[in-house]
Amino acid sequence: MQQKLVPALLALEDGTLWPGFGFGTIGQTSGEIVFNTSLTGYQEILTDPSYHGQLITMTMPHIGNTGTTPEDDESSRVWAAGLIIRQLSPIVSNWRSHQPLPDYLAERGVVAITDVNTRALVRHIRTHGAMRAAISSTTTDPEVVLALARAARDMNGLDLAREVSCAEPYYWAEAQDWWQPDGEQLSVIGNQYHVVAYDFGIKRNILRLLAAQGCRVTVVPATTSAEAVLALNPDGVFLSNGPGDPAACAYAVTAVRQLLGQKPIFGICLGHQILGLALGADTYKLKFGHRGGNQPVQIAATNEVQISSHNHGFAVDASTLPANVTVSHLNLNDNCCEGLIAPEHKAYSVQYHPESSPGPHDSDELFERFVQMMRED
Repeated sequence: MQQKLVPALLALEDGTLWPGFGFGTIGQTSGEIVFNTSLTGYQEILTDPSYHGQLITMTMPHIGNTGTTPEDDESSRVWAAGLIIRQLSPIVSNWRSHQPLPDYLAERGVVAITDVNTRALVRHIRTHGAMRAAISSTTTDPEVVLALARAARDMNGLDLAREVSCAEPYYWAEAQDWWQPDGEQLSVIGNQYHVVAYDFGIKRNILRLLAAQGCRVTVVPATTSAEAVLALNPDGVFLSNGPGDPAACAYAVTAVRQLLGQKPIFGICLGHQILGLALGADTYKLKFGHRGGNQPVQIAATNEVQISSHNHGFAVDASTLPANVTVSHLNLNDNCCEGLIAPEHKAYSVQYHPESSPGPHDSDELFERFVQMMRED
């Protein structure tokens, strides 16, 4: 059923106003405004816990044409604070679709706005940086919406991993073969290696890929101590993606520092940043971050370039790394650190998201390397 659009307003904390029409849940929301350059995959983006507290602007102008399906959720809920698009597709044309995007968002309490000049908006964010913003489809009074934007939380110093992490440990041993007809079939195959995965905002496809490599995974809350992890007798430790400022996760940095050298460690995104901090480096906030499925990353050892999927607003300062830690991957757009390797500590990490499979198999070797390290440990 076609959802009726209502007048809406997007306001940025710098005072700029962007009119449009509201869909999804009719209401108000605020957070940090960012943009994603992916051509598709909006459902994966919306349900990625790394977007907690953020208003996502899609640079692709036509959104909603593939609908939504439960199989594409990366977590149990939508974590994005809101969605901003240029044009909402009036039809859904996808055999996998179970529900149109407006209904999907409305059912999950997500405020969204369409008919925004996203080309101009993205150029504005690139020039002035990510900032606080608000969307309202209940009032278009500029003063009200602007006040809501300026009252939003600042990402600097914000610990969001606690807010998205699981409350209790749970187990995962399922892998899915997405290339089989009709999405066949979940199978329990992970028995060979036991991995303890820190949930700083973990995505389901990371767990599937670990299971596909023969791992039985115990997922633990973000605040789990090193002692509690070692008591689980893991073969390896995984540090997941997640939202917020890595420097605010002092509890995680302390735990990882205590785990260095004891078990093989593999980190992705926020896990990469936390590993960098545990090794003695600093992190910093990027002007507008990297978010999209088309970021060129160079592997230092081979000079090979891979197209990678990204979602991060912070980065590791490579100049502060100790001498026994090497930058393994480099972003060719801005030369920021995209990977670390610390052989003395049996640890490595990447800033980007190999589980998003933009290649689609370019980054499979990262998970294979983790298994090899556990095998040799």
